[in-house]
Amino acid sequence: MQHDSSSRIAAELSRWVADASAGDRLPSSRELVRQYEASPVTVQKALASLARRGLVESRPGVGTFVRGHRSFAAPDLSWQTGTLGPQDYVPAAAAPLRDSSHDQFALNDGYPEAGLLPRTLVRAAFARASRSEDALRRGPSAGLPDLQAWFAAEVSDYGAASPPSAADVTIVPGSQTGLGSILRSLVGAGGPLVVESPTYWGLITAARRSGVTLVPVPTGPSGPDPEVVAEALERTGATAFYAQPNFTNPTGVQWSPELRARVLEVVADRRAFLIEDDWAHDFGIDAESVPLIGNDANGHIVYVRSLTKSVSPAVRVAAVIARGPARDRIRADVQAESMYVSPLLQAAALDVVTRPAWRTHVRGLGRRLGERRDALLTAIRTEADRIAVDHVPQGGLNVWGRLPEGTDVGSFVAEAAARGVLVTGGTELFPAEASAPYVRLNFAGPNPEGYREAMHRLGEILGRE
Repeated sequence: MQHDSSSRIAAELSRWVADASAGDRLPSSRELVRQYEASPVTVQKALASLARRGLVESRPGVGTFVRGHRSFAAPDLSWQTGTLGPQDYVPAAAAPLRDSSHDQFALNDGYPEAGLLPRTLVRAAFARASRSEDALRRGPSAGLPDLQAWFAAEVSDYGAASPPSAADVTIVPGSQTGLGSILRSLVGAGGPLVVESPTYWGLITAARRSGVTLVPVPTGPSGPDPEVVAEALERTGATAFYAQPNFTNPTGVQWSPELRARVLEVVADRRAFLIEDDWAHDFGIDAESVPLIGNDANGHIVYVRSLTKSVSPAVRVAAVIARGPARDRIRADVQAESMYVSPLLQAAALDVVTRPAWRTHVRGLGRRLGERRDALLTAIRTEADRIAVDHVPQGGLNVWGRLPEGTDVGSFVAEAAARGVLVTGGTELFPAEASAPYVRLNFAGPNPEGYREAMHRLGEILGRE
């Protein structure tokens, strides 16, 4: 018999075991080597596979035998229904986190594909960090001082009159943890939070889990109307406004200097906080991200920036920058929630972002994202022209498309998935009812060569409605 791989041998032996009786002895390893014309290592791998599946058991010095088949009663878990009580809120798997297969067009992912990441820098950084003491110790509760200083310097580079210091930076295990702590510390359960609509799905999830009441204000191709923000703050008594001034997720809008100044004036006049989520800091295409905190002198802005999307999804490292009592409350909540962030991850992240090659990578990333954005927009115009794009994003990872009036977004997303195209329905990104049928299309995922085919399939779905 010709050479067989271990998986082929395991498959054939599993069929033999299925017809055998408990306790039957399998042929010896030497016999199997002759039978399958395979190496001893290949045969051992096949037998190990059967053992892991519980089909056989090895008795050293005796042989390998078919295991007895035991039947187990299904566990009775019905008691949990009464113990847990009514379901208040259990978040479903959001579209950006849903897994995709290789034969699907994944336009739903919230993370850049591996080919857009600084892979060489990340691997080398992990290798160095693993050999350091950071792999064996508990880090400072607020974060590694050098990483705190790096985040502070990043926002101070934008001309702040009174820039934050390293002591104002709290390192957190991802921006989602940071947002949860900010909401619990500054808003509290039952408190109102003014938020752009549509907005980041993770913020909606964090608010619901924290018991925070969302107060949506509409945002369009120019951003929110500051007068509407002011009215919402006054009407509800809210003391915080969550926003993404740079390349808003999902719309891709970047606020103008005039809007930035006016919103900061609104929150300052009302003694409120602006929670600035700078998620797309490293994803500028035609413009760079300019943190609004650089214009804040009196601690009205609480700033969040993550390295998870731009460095690697495996590096769950982010920073919250706040000053005064707000910083202390947020830090206390972070420490109660996660105690500290792995110093190995922090060291690896710091290693990456302080290398000269990091800046080169970010500049090149902007060009590559621009090419993908333009390719997706061309495919939409050519193959799915019923998807209207009102704003071409100057940065970020997404195109925000409006579907024809009356489109059932849920049905559209489901049918698209059935046809191998994964997208994020706009209904997941509105904190209240959606103002129109929208879809978010991510242009940083795998297989950009497939944009036209993906849009062709979406166009066919819309053409039947």
